[in-house]
Amino acid sequence: MALDRDTPLNSLGFAKSPAETRVVVAMSGGVDSSVVAAHLASEGYDVVGVTLQLYDHGAALAKKGACCAGVDIHDARRVAEDLGFPHYVLDYENIFRDAVIDEFADSYLAGATPVPCIRCNERVKFKDLLETARDLDADCMATGHYIQRKMGAHGPELHSATDAARDQSYFLFSTTPEQLDYLRFPLGHLPSKQATRELAAQYGLQVADKPDSQDICFVPNGNYASVIEKLRPGAAEPGEIVHTDGRVLGRHDGVIHYTIGQRRGLGIGGLEEPLYVVRLDVDQHRVIVGPKDMLATRRVPLREINWLGDEALTSRAEWPVMVKVRSTRPPRDAVLRPLSETEAEVELLTPEEGVSPGQACVFYAPEGSRVLGGGWIWRGY
Repeated sequence: MALDRDTPLNSLGFAKSPAETRVVVAMSGGVDSSVVAAHLASEGYDVVGVTLQLYDHGAALAKKGACCAGVDIHDARRVAEDLGFPHYVLDYENIFRDAVIDEFADSYLAGATPVPCIRCNERVKFKDLLETARDLDADCMATGHYIQRKMGAHGPELHSATDAARDQSYFLFSTTPEQLDYLRFPLGHLPSKQATRELAAQYGLQVADKPDSQDICFVPNGNYASVIEKLRPGAAEPGEIVHTDGRVLGRHDGVIHYTIGQRRGLGIGGLEEPLYVVRLDVDQHRVIVGPKDMLATRRVPLREINWLGDEALTSRAEWPVMVKVRSTRPPRDAVLRPLSETEAEVELLTPEEGVSPGQACVFYAPEGSRVLGGGWIWRGY
């Protein structure tokens, strides 16, 4: 029986007891999501664990260091068994291939530098899995992401994690207000990953010392090119390495082996000046190289914007913001100028190097930790 309206909210924000609150926990088999499940179970919530099988299980069993490998599915199941809550493994291979892997391959072949983890959160975990959680009559879905959900004057807001070194806001910028209303992120306030591991030990989890995943789950050892060649046989066509002044400096085995800003491994040694990849001409199969100062970018065109501000994006001609153009870089001062509800241009007050189509540009409030959304960089200047 539900409690009356004067009942204080539980830790997940519902005016009823934990035992009457069902929460689906997205479990990858790693320490983070396992701690979330254990913590919620210890508080008395009706926990249901769900793990996604995203690619061939047989191949996954032999692969370590990725979030959805077969061993991780086993670890997630074992945590659920030890803690006594139900756990389901869902076959999302077709969804994952169609929504994430195919676009990754096509974007890379088009000369972009895609971020498939963002698309996975957007199109799989926070879309299809979230709907599955609703089908299971869950009140909310919890994940082990390092990001915070805070209640503001206009509803739930997205905020970066307390631990800047673990913050995953760059990868979650496309979370919509409707999704944010349903999601919970119990780890976002923790001061460090060590604090998470201490909780894992406290709950007696066998994954307490399990190493963090490093790779994109379907890209072994970070070798993007080998994955592309497997997905799109014959797609890597050789061509020329050309200086911005027109000189042909050498040959390459396919533009998929290069990224904007790359310096090492160009195969054009013996030159006096250090050269960097400044552009990929996919149509002509050319890798364009030039001096480092040619990498500096001040204007960044964006599309597919997800806006999380309280006012409409187009309600102002420009917004002072902080932005990240790469997940590993700190936010920098910028001005956001909307062109429509889903398109804009960002002007970086200090030019950034290596801004690449296919990457995300994520917006933060000038002060504080709030995430205001973001968009996809779709071409260079």
